[in-house]
Amino acid sequence: MDPLISIILLFIIAFASEFVDSSLGMGYGTTLTPLLIIMGYNPLVVVPAILTSELITGGFAAFMHHRAGNVQFDFRNDPDHRLVKKMRLLGYMPRSNASKIALVLAICSLAGAVAAVFVAINIPKTYLKVFIGLMVLSMGILILLKRNSKPHFSWKKIVGLGVLAAFNKGLSGGGYGPLVTSGQILSGVDIKNSVAVTSLAESFTCLVGVCTFLLLGTEFDWTITLALLAGAVASVPLSTRVVKKMKVKSFTLIVGTATVVLGLFTLYKVIA
Repeated sequence: MDPLISIILLFIIAFASEFVDSSLGMGYGTTLTPLLIIMGYNPLVVVPAILTSELITGGFAAFMHHRAGNVQFDFRNDPDHRLVKKMRLLGYMPRSNASKIALVLAICSLAGAVAAVFVAINIPKTYLKVFIGLMVLSMGILILLKRNSKPHFSWKKIVGLGVLAAFNKGLSGGGYGPLVTSGQILSGVDIKNSVAVTSLAESFTCLVGVCTFLLLGTEFDWTITLALLAGAVASVPLSTRVVKKMKVKSFTLIVGTATVVLGLFTLYKVIA
C-alpha cells in the first residue's frame, strides 16, 4: 500500500475511533488495536503507538469536556479536607469530586499499567481477554437494566476497576474505557462526568505505559503514531459538543448499548 494512502487511512480510522471514545468514554484502543493488526501492523508497534496518541488526546478530551461544562475539574488543594489538615504541607486532595476520582484512577494506573507492560510479551492473553469481555458485557447489561436508578457511590469499586482496567490497557492497548466508564456509572458517578474522568485517567495510564516501554528500549514507529494522533485530536472538539447536547437518559442508553457491543466484540476476538 502507498505510504500516503496508509497515513490517510490511519488518520480516518483514528478520527472515527476517538470520536466514539471521547463521546462514550470507550472504544479507541479496543477497536483500533485489532483493526491495525488486521491491516498487517506488528502488535508491538501498534500498542505503543496507540498508547502515545491516547496520552495526548485523553488529556485534550478532558480539557474540552471541562470547557464545555460536561464536567467540573478543580485540582486546587482542598484545605478543608481531613487528609490535608492532618498532613498539612504534605497533604493534597483536589476540590471537585470528579478530580478526586481521576486522581484515584491515576494512582491505580501506576500498579496496573507497569505490571502489564512487563508481562505483555510472556503472559497468555486468551483468559484475560475472556475475563475482560465477560466483565464489560455484564457491566453493559447492568447499565441498561439500572439506567433509571441511581446507584450508591463506592470508592472500593473505583479503585478495583482502576487497577484492572490499567492492567488490561498496558497489556493490550485497549479495554480501559469500557471498564472505567461503565464502572463509574454503576458506582454512582454522573454519566457525563464518567466519560470526561475516563479520558483524563486514561491519559495518565497511557503516560505510565509509554514511559515503561521507553525504559525497556522499545522502538516507536513515529509515522504511525503521528498519523493516529492527528486523526484522534481532530475528532475531540466534535465529540465534546455531542456529549454536551445529549440528554442523560438517551446518553445512558447509548453508553450501555455500546458497552454490551464492545464486550461481545472482545469475546468474538478471542473466538475468531
